[in-house]
Amino acid sequence: MNILLIVIFLLAYAAIALEHPIKINKTASALLAAGMLWTIYAVLTGDHHLVGENLSESLSATSQVIFFLLGAMTIVEVVDAHNGFEVITSHIRTTRLSALLWLIGFVTFFLSATLDNLTTTIVMISLMRKLLDRQEDRLFFAGIIVIAANAGGAWSPIGDVTTTMLWIGGQISTLAIMKGVLLPSLANLIVPLAITTYVLRGRDVIPAQLHERRHGVETTAMERNLMFCCGIGCLVAVPVFKGVTHLPPFMGIMFGLGLLWLIGELLHRKKDDEEKQHLTLVHALTHIDMSSILFFFGILLAVATLEHALILEALAGWLDQTVGRQDVIVSIIGLVSSIVDNVPLVAASIGMYDLAHFPTDSFLWEFMAYCAGTGGSILIIGSAAGVAAMGMEKIHFFWYVKKISGLALIGYFAGALVYILQFHLLHG
Repeated sequence: MNILLIVIFLLAYAAIALEHPIKINKTASALLAAGMLWTIYAVLTGDHHLVGENLSESLSATSQVIFFLLGAMTIVEVVDAHNGFEVITSHIRTTRLSALLWLIGFVTFFLSATLDNLTTTIVMISLMRKLLDRQEDRLFFAGIIVIAANAGGAWSPIGDVTTTMLWIGGQISTLAIMKGVLLPSLANLIVPLAITTYVLRGRDVIPAQLHERRHGVETTAMERNLMFCCGIGCLVAVPVFKGVTHLPPFMGIMFGLGLLWLIGELLHRKKDDEEKQHLTLVHALTHIDMSSILFFFGILLAVATLEHALILEALAGWLDQTVGRQDVIVSIIGLVSSIVDNVPLVAASIGMYDLAHFPTDSFLWEFMAYCAGTGGSILIIGSAAGVAAMGMEKIHFFWYVKKISGLALIGYFAGALVYILQFHLLHG
């Protein structure tokens, strides 16, 4: 059974990667793979009760991510409809692409540590649409945003779902992960930025045209500022909400969406229906890319099958016996996370290594937080941030491989080297 599951997953992965040459939408491949994998798992396992429990568990985890993504994208969409991002774009004066790249990279890096890498990617790519006119420039910046968002999320307990898993499980503590992984994460970002600066030298920013505003809707300064502050405030408040209530993040994002919806209704209550039509949350929902959300749903459920069939756990065990060295094993786990979702990989690793042998804040857990968090940047479908960027800017898989993957790989190993050197210096 396991061999059949692996073959089907690899075929589906190939179909996703070859989406444009074979002219089959990646969402169809992901959903078909999820359906086939779960069908085979259910039929060949034979234990319908166990399969039902596994599917319910996976559906719960996947749905939380989907609802979070849906809420975050809707909030960003309604802020965009009010031209709210002009609050930021109007203050960016640089005319050099290289200077803009450094600015966007560092804003994304620190914003990702405060929000999370998925939400930050959605926000920053929306900003890029307001700043850059050329699609090629926007695609390139989207790739750098993915690298910066994943790097920024790795060193914060709330910045990346895998770091959050390790934090909640007691494998890492807040201050230790921030001190231990901050410099490696910065190296992961700075090295690609430095290389890109050389490539982009002398090129000017071609600003987006104001007449391309959606529907030509004009909003007042008060409306723009209010919706921008409320929208970003709702996103920033999600980690706080989670910390206070211990409820999953999707509840916080849905709570914020409800508040923003109410504020929008009150703000435009005196306008007639035609005037406020394009500013409502109802209209914003019609602009959500449902194809990308269904792709995300399919790929997560497909990977979950490999987790429940213990294929990922077997892979981790084989690595432990074959390789032996922790730094090499964790580096490989990070590289594999660019192909399959890092969540089940980290979950399998947590199951393999117990806290009795590998205590809180040990080398294994901190290095895993870095590698699993940043390794997903190497391929566009290796992280939630990458999948979101892929959907929002219609990034081709092989375009990303050609233009961004090399930069992400160099940054990944640069950060890994920094962490290993830093660990040996501090722990002699």
